Amino acid sequence: MRFFAFYPIETLSKSENHSKKSKNNKKTPSIFREIRKSKYICHTLLLKTKSLYIRRMNETKDLLDRIKEGIQEKKGKNIVIADLTDIEDTICNYFIICNGNSPSQVMAITESIKDYVRETAGVKPLAIDGTKNAQWVAMDYNDIIAHIFLPEQRDFYNLEHLWADAKLTRIPDLD
Repeated sequence: MRFFAFYPIETLSKSENHSKKSKNNKKTPSIFREIRKSKYICHTLLLKTKSLYIRRMNETKDLLDRIKEGIQEKKGKNIVIADLTDIEDTICNYFIICNGNSPSQVMAITESIKDYVRETAGVKPLAIDGTKNAQWVAMDYNDIIAHIFLPEQRDFYNLEHLWADAKLTRIPDLD
């Protein structure tokens, strides 16, 4: 991933010295000094951006673990984590997919995830959809979307097959 494009200082000829005297007889900085200064600033921004990216990825993985724990708290079954980070133009970085045996268990898992993540990480979902019929509930946590299905809907939509290019991690059920 490229953040900035730079042109080497050597590509500018020395005859292009743009230092001019202003009205008050002070020299303005040469283009060479400006390029060095901007190169330093861009390098600093690149390092800060990279460290923010790494921190955000760590926070995302922590949030993923907390969502998984919220699912396991209410005995969600067949948990699969789909890592979409290597696929271009995806809506998020991770899917976490599970199922409950009844609409009431689907709603209990949804509430468990929402409450557990809010209490432990202080994060609320951006949106929750599908709670009216509780057959397929989707919870949007920006970089992660949690899908809670009834078994029939999960078999019908088969998200694991749809995102077969993703790295799928199956989490064993807690019994």
